[in-house]
Amino acid sequence: MTPALLSLAILVMEATALPPPDTAHAPSTKNTSRLFSPSDAFSAQSLNVKLSFEPYDETWSNFKKTYGRVYASADEESYRRQVFMDNVKKIEEHNHKFFTSTTTFWMGINQFTDMTLEEYRAYNKLRQRKPANSTTEARLNCKPFLPPLNFEVPKQVDWRTKGYVTPVKNQGQCGSCWAFSSTGSLEGQHFRAKGRLLSLSEQQLVDCSAQFGNKGCNGGWMDYAFQYIASIGGIEAESAYPYTASPWVVAGVSGCRDITKYSESDLQRAVASQGPVSVAIDASHGSFSNYEGGIYYEPQCNPTVQDHAVLVVGYGSQGGQDYWIVKNSWGQEWGNEGYILMARNRNNMCGIATDASFPEV
Repeated sequence: MTPALLSLAILVMEATALPPPDTAHAPSTKNTSRLFSPSDAFSAQSLNVKLSFEPYDETWSNFKKTYGRVYASADEESYRRQVFMDNVKKIEEHNHKFFTSTTTFWMGINQFTDMTLEEYRAYNKLRQRKPANSTTEARLNCKPFLPPLNFEVPKQVDWRTKGYVTPVKNQGQCGSCWAFSSTGSLEGQHFRAKGRLLSLSEQQLVDCSAQFGNKGCNGGWMDYAFQYIASIGGIEAESAYPYTASPWVVAGVSGCRDITKYSESDLQRAVASQGPVSVAIDASHGSFSNYEGGIYYEPQCNPTVQDHAVLVVGYGSQGGQDYWIVKNSWGQEWGNEGYILMARNRNNMCGIATDASFPEV
C-alpha cells in the first residue's frame, strides 16, 4: 500500500481551535432534539429561541461561571464584558430576525461570546491558500468518485441513525480539525466495511504524521493523514493511544475518492451511497461561531477559501429548504449538540462541496 494511492483531494487549512473550557450554555434556552429530528418544524415558539438575555449582569456572571473565565485584571474583565455585550446584542438582533422568518437559523451564547471576530478568526488560524492550480495545493492522486450505477438518491440520509458516526468530540485549543475530519470519515467507512463502529485516535495523527506534511495543532491536510495511516498499516483506536506501548491497529486505508469539485449533487450522491464525507468550509463568520440551531445560511461565506474541516453525515429538506447535517469538533455544547445544519443547494455555500473526499478501506 503506497502513499500515492492515498492522496486525499482536500486541503485542510490551518484548522480551527477553541478556547477552554467546553461546558453547557447556561444563559441560553434551546431544544436540542430538533437536530436529531430535522423534519420537525422550526419555529421560534417551539424552539424557545432567546430574544433577550436580560438581566445582563446575571447573564455575564453565568457565562463566566459556565466557561471558567477568570480575567487577569479588572480592566481586562471590563473589556471582555463589553465585547461580550456587543456579541449578545448581535445575537439578540439576529434572533429577532429568525422570529420574523427573515433568517433560517438562530444564535446563542457559547465559548466564543467574549471574543472579537478577529480573535475568533485567529483561533481559526486563517491563512491564504495558494491558487487552486498550484501543484502544492491541488488535488493529488485520489481516484474520482463515481456514483453506483442505477443508484436512486434518497431524499434524506442521516448516518447517525445507522451506526456510522461516533459521538461529537472536542479539539480544544489545538488546531486539529483536519485530524477529526479524517478520523470521522474513516470511522464511517470502517463501520461500512466491518460492521463495527470504533472511535479512532486523532491524537495519533496530531503526534505522528508530521513527516507527511501535517503541522499538529497548527493545521494539516486530510490526504497527509491518510498517507500516514497507510504507511504504518492502520490507525489505533482512541482508547489505545497513547496509553499502550505497542500499536493496536484497528482501521486501515486502501485508497481515497474525490468528489467532483464544487458539485453538491455529487456530494449528495457520495454521502447517500458511501457514508460520512470529509469536507472543508469557510467558518470565519460570527454567525457560524455563535450558531445554535436552524438551517445555517451565510451569504458572505467564501466558497473557495476554507479554514475549517468538518464531516457531512447526512442531508435532508425542511419547509422547502435543503440542508446538510454536519458534525463539528467543538464539543457537544456548541451548536445543536455539536452539529450544524448547513444550507444545501445554495451555490456551494461556505465551500462545502469545494474539497470533499472520503477514504476507502
